[in-house]
Amino acid sequence: MTQDHDPFATMAAPPSTYSAAARHFHWVTAAAVLVMLPLGFAMTYRGNTLDIWDGLTDTLFSAHKLIGFLLIWLVAGRLAYRLLHGAPPDEPGLLWWQKAASHLVHWLLYGLLLIVPLLGWIGVSLYPSLTLFGLFDLPRLAAPNQPLAENVLRVHGKLAILTALLVGAHIAAALYHHLIRKDGVLRRMLPGLR
Repeated sequence: MTQDHDPFATMAAPPSTYSAAARHFHWVTAAAVLVMLPLGFAMTYRGNTLDIWDGLTDTLFSAHKLIGFLLIWLVAGRLAYRLLHGAPPDEPGLLWWQKAASHLVHWLLYGLLLIVPLLGWIGVSLYPSLTLFGLFDLPRLAAPNQPLAENVLRVHGKLAILTALLVGAHIAAALYHHLIRKDGVLRRMLPGLR
């Protein structure tokens, strides 16, 4: 007795790569973070460490605040898309701990990419320092309270460092899989796939 092939079984198989929308969300987020992190470190070094408060420092702070504000909405949209559409199954051949580490880092990054800019927004609301480029203000989230602002911005900075470390680990793992293991982990997220 022969077994009939079910044509719907192959149609229902999940894709092995991320959707085009998920890949766009990822790379736009990556670009924003790769601008945001060094910008944040440069502006605080220039303003807080060197005590240089001029037009350039103000521009750096304004750019950082604007990108952070936009990043909150971008990551919220990305997270909503991920929760609604899911992700492809894990790359075959990964060990259980690699899968667990990958999922942990991804969810930590989602959380941090929402919490860190939100804390920044709360901090500049408390300070208050909501004006961007001398042109317009971000919406205020809290009444002015400078001592609280300093505490919130301190936590914001520490979590930004944690985010930078996780981003570095994420990039290192992707490159390890692509260059050393030569598996499909990075290819699943590369732009231009169909």
